[in-house]
Amino acid sequence: MTEIVPQPLTAAAFAPFGEVIETAGAEERLINNGSTIRYHGLAGVDVAAGGGRPLISIFRGQPFALPIEIAMMERHPLGSQAFYPLSGRPWLVVVAKDAAGRPGDPLAFLAQGDQGVNYAPGVWHHPLLSLDGTSDFLIVDREGPGSNLEEVPYRQSFRISRLEGRD
Repeated sequence: MTEIVPQPLTAAAFAPFGEVIETAGAEERLINNGSTIRYHGLAGVDVAAGGGRPLISIFRGQPFALPIEIAMMERHPLGSQAFYPLSGRPWLVVVAKDAAGRPGDPLAFLAQGDQGVNYAPGVWHHPLLSLDGTSDFLIVDREGPGSNLEEVPYRQSFRISRLEGRD
């Protein structure tokens, strides 16, 4: 089994797969007569393909303990999918580039409790990987006609046994 070590989640490292959702470095706009700061344009929702519409949900993820086996990936070809943590806990983001219609070798990112991601349409990713306790996530994704879920098992699993800076 091949070992993968998560790297810190940064906008630059994650750019091939979508957008990092975080307030650090975001455009700030003062609204509501100065009583509110709006962190503007953190991610784009892309769900209109095939008659889709945006849907907001909350997912409650059960925590995973190390080692974590990465045996499959999924993708949503008709729309983006955004995850933003509501519980303030770190979590894992695992993605892969496309390799002729299958997920390539995975890359793992350690997201902090104030960082979310917006997977671009068609990006291979692992289902939600909560750490350190049951965690809620705000999800913005697509609802509508058409097949918007592909799941593919890896021929050989990968493993995450350690998290840099958390051992």
